[in-house]
Amino acid sequence: MRAADSARAGAVKHGLRRGRVPVTVVALGIVSFVTDASAEMITAVLPMYLIYGLGLGYLQLGALDSLYTGATALLRLAGGYAADRLNRPKAVAVAGYGVSALTRLGFPLAGGSLAGISTCVAIDRAGKGVRTAPRDAMITLATPTAELGRAFGVHRALDTAGALLGPLIAFGLLALLPGGYDAVFMVSFCLGAIGVLVLIFFVRQPGRAAARLPALRAGLRVALQPRVRSLVLAAGLLGLLTVGDMFLYVALQRQAGLPTSMLPLLPLGTAGTFMLAAIPLGRFADRFGRWRMFLAAHVLLAGAYLLVAGGIKGWVVAGAVLLLHGLFYAASDGVLMASAGPLVPEELRATGLAVVQTAQALARAVGALGFGIATAAAAARPVFGVFAVLLVAGVFLAARMRGRRS
Repeated sequence: MRAADSARAGAVKHGLRRGRVPVTVVALGIVSFVTDASAEMITAVLPMYLIYGLGLGYLQLGALDSLYTGATALLRLAGGYAADRLNRPKAVAVAGYGVSALTRLGFPLAGGSLAGISTCVAIDRAGKGVRTAPRDAMITLATPTAELGRAFGVHRALDTAGALLGPLIAFGLLALLPGGYDAVFMVSFCLGAIGVLVLIFFVRQPGRAAARLPALRAGLRVALQPRVRSLVLAAGLLGLLTVGDMFLYVALQRQAGLPTSMLPLLPLGTAGTFMLAAIPLGRFADRFGRWRMFLAAHVLLAGAYLLVAGGIKGWVVAGAVLLLHGLFYAASDGVLMASAGPLVPEELRATGLAVVQTAQALARAVGALGFGIATAAAAARPVFGVFAVLLVAGVFLAARMRGRRS
């Protein structure tokens, strides 16, 4: 109750009435919009460049996807710890966004070197890891508890709109300047820098109590409490059974018989669905139950895996897969943070959320590597089928884990 009252008081302090999305949330959404446009310009062309340009196989792609996901993991804890310990989540978020923006200048220097590209990806993801928990903590601190699903839905919708715009910008630049990857990298850097400036000048840090204990130790102690621990374990289990996005898009392009040139555009289907569904599903999660919505999202994802495993060709199946994939993100990404936020005291909010995010990111990194190893030994279709079955089983197990604690 105290956390909820504190959140409502923070909302009143920022001049908000019940039912309105806090200004802080909207401003952070604009920052994420610009930053994701910057990031997805590069991410959209990487799979095609790595698979068809450098000739990498599923094993190498799995290792890179694991790095892409796992590089954020432990630094989420560092970012959350620094934000709580210094009581300056905004400053820590600025540092994370700034590091990611600077890495865009490193891709032209990496050229065709896999090691160089991997280093740039790792540093970029490190910046994301540092900024994520402080940013999400500011969202929870600025929003009444009963409206967290909606607030995260608004933020994730703006974030995903940027993810939708980024590939279009990259595609347009490459259409105007064939082979002009340096232009893509420079425009990406400029957008990232704009995002940092918006964060510095237009985002107000919500007020909160300072941590009375060393934040990392206290936050980990909070994470060991039954309700939070069961959420961490359940989210980690489901993350372990989640296939990386790069695999899904490459396998979908091949199994559906789509032209290679369409691969960079497939993320747009996911992003468009995510953007349109994030707000209504976030509001529905506030009423239906955030954890139940999170579990339902993974059932939708299992359906997408089964469609890929079926190997049916054509745009209709591809559209269905991307629709389910986008709905999965809309019903899970912000919903998990909205579910975890009220369980953690506000003075340790960034650290507590970082624990949840770290467990999920590490699990997804292991899952991506395991999927890459499995597909190196067997075809992708049966492995997708196995992951679909395991994911459904994981949903039932996660429901039991959380049900006992609830």
